Amino acid sequence: MKEVTEKLITWYQQNKRDLPWRHTKNPYNIWISEIMLQQTRVEAVKEYYKRFISRLPTLEDLATIEEDELLKLWEGLGYYSRVRNMQKTAKLLIEKGKNNLPNTKAELLSLPGIGSYTAGAILSIAFDIPEVAIDGNVYRVLGRIYKIEEDISKNSTYKIYEEKLRKLLPKQNTSDFTQSFMDLGSSICTPKSPKCEECPLNKNCQAKKTNTQENYPVKEKKVKQQTEERIVFLLIYKNKVAIQKREDTGLLASMYEFPNTKESFSLIDIENELIEKKIPLLSSMEIGEAKHVFSHKIWYMKGYLIEVKKPLEKYIWVTKEELQNKYSIPTAFAHFLDFFMNR
Repeated sequence: MKEVTEKLITWYQQNKRDLPWRHTKNPYNIWISEIMLQQTRVEAVKEYYKRFISRLPTLEDLATIEEDELLKLWEGLGYYSRVRNMQKTAKLLIEKGKNNLPNTKAELLSLPGIGSYTAGAILSIAFDIPEVAIDGNVYRVLGRIYKIEEDISKNSTYKIYEEKLRKLLPKQNTSDFTQSFMDLGSSICTPKSPKCEECPLNKNCQAKKTNTQENYPVKEKKVKQQTEERIVFLLIYKNKVAIQKREDTGLLASMYEFPNTKESFSLIDIENELIEKKIPLLSSMEIGEAKHVFSHKIWYMKGYLIEVKKPLEKYIWVTKEELQNKYSIPTAFAHFLDFFMNR
């Protein structure tokens, strides 16, 4: 066990990536980076992190920023519940007179959006407290080293990995130890075609000895995602486009979006409906199709641009400048947003 730990830390210290959140031990900054890195590639996070910290350098700044501006800062990262939970946490801590994240696991786990992995990462990276942080990289590295046959989609399997990791956990250099899994998992112990000859643990890896690396970690196949067809409307009045706010709960809660429906429409259907509703029409055209994959659902979208002679009161009408600076449109609508912005 000690050999594996020492190899990991030595390799990390010699090969670690230069990432902006590694230039600080501030728990607030570490927390922001860890939340951003959930479901998002490291390269994509770098600029978001710099911009976010520049605008919101403290917990109080995060607690007091208006939600629309906060969502605009987050635009493009997706999974917006992450940033909403971050603001809830900031407000709770500020109300309690705190100016940063707490340094106990129990306190961290009591905060919105902070689970076992994030709590462990904050404690080990920011505070150098020996605590485990188990994510996909840890499952992959440990699953291969020890050929753990249990399915990681089962809750009971977490305990098996936790016990293995706790035995490896050093009393010092816990920050380097935790981050070594991140870098090894992303650059060498990858899901497909791992670079085993470059791995510092290749002589310790049981999966390599049997050439079964890609069989680990063991995980049942995902349930097939639901699919949903949608019609998206770019309603144009002069130099403005119509947007609306989604419901407060559910998918993309409280986000702004272009009007859309699950009902099936053709261009003729749309024009006829506008005539029936006595909405004067200037022009209409198809603007292509788009697909967006959520974690549990896939949207197949078809878009129409409709120019009207008067604005419909039920919508918010915004300019290109307002879309750039004020209103956050989810990545799901990126194709249609680009069409309007480049029009």
